[in-house]
Amino acid sequence: MPIASPEVYAEMIDRAKAGAFAYPAINVTSSQTLNAALQGFAEAGSDGIIQISTGGAEYVSGPTIKNKVVGAVALAEFAHHVAKQYSVNIALHTDHCPKNHLDGFVRPLIDISAERVAKGQAPLFQSHMWDGSAVPLDENLQIAEELLAKTAAAKIILEIEVGVVGGEEDGVSAAIDDKLYSTVEDGLATVAALGLGEKGRYLTALTFGNVHGVYKPGNVKLRPEILKEIQDAIGAKYGKEKPLDLVFHGGSGSLLSEIHGALDYGVVKMNIDTDTQYAFSRPVADHFFRNYDGVLKVDGEVGNKKAYDPRAWGKLAENGLAKRVVEASEHLRSAGTSLGK
Repeated sequence: MPIASPEVYAEMIDRAKAGAFAYPAINVTSSQTLNAALQGFAEAGSDGIIQISTGGAEYVSGPTIKNKVVGAVALAEFAHHVAKQYSVNIALHTDHCPKNHLDGFVRPLIDISAERVAKGQAPLFQSHMWDGSAVPLDENLQIAEELLAKTAAAKIILEIEVGVVGGEEDGVSAAIDDKLYSTVEDGLATVAALGLGEKGRYLTALTFGNVHGVYKPGNVKLRPEILKEIQDAIGAKYGKEKPLDLVFHGGSGSLLSEIHGALDYGVVKMNIDTDTQYAFSRPVADHFFRNYDGVLKVDGEVGNKKAYDPRAWGKLAENGLAKRVVEASEHLRSAGTSLGK
């Protein structure tokens, strides 16, 4: 199926919230990781979201080029071609973009999609994230309002972050402190500025103790009930049940009970990066350790081309990541829910 149209993407989100499930949002950094994510979604029978960060986009453009827009566009165009071969719907998204990268990443990408839409084509990406967690809330929402007008015109969904995700990802870092927990006041201020759809659709990454990085289960102290408190307060004021479409960041090491609680409170998208990075790399390490005398020309020998051919270990890496996508789909209850079924 082709990359999801704006209408299909909106339907995906609506179905997820109504069914209390969420889509894994898999960060990719190459055609290999993108293909692996597509394979995983197809095997799980789940629609899904594939996303690229500023650092990932820079990497895709080439280590000596380092052009985030070029990398993002190139990988998105590739995705538009290869996704047609699969039986699931895929939305393309750009991940965390702080203020200092807006002019060199998100704004140009929105303009590209706006030009495509003006020509009667589909937008290149289906959603973009503005990460305003490092600036005061008023400034965060002011920028979000400006971007929302642009994304709505380009038939794109905006993702914002209200609160702070701790730890570090792609050069964006934050302390692990009380700011990890969004408040009811934060939620009400968000809706006052951005509305509930009438100004354009947006996803909200509220924080409830989320931390980026690698943690063992139970080490991250999540409080998903915060999401319910904020949803209930906004719903009471505006007469709408679970009014916000929520995003779960920093989920590595989360307990399954915590994940399911977040889904019940309106999370429709969960970012997965750390776990899939490991799932991709682990089979490669295994292959190289088991076949060291083939991938290396030890003691003047010639090695084994079949062992060091990038396709040999690349297929193993892709299968490893795909399996982790299937697992994520099962944990998030999206397995078997594809619109293509």
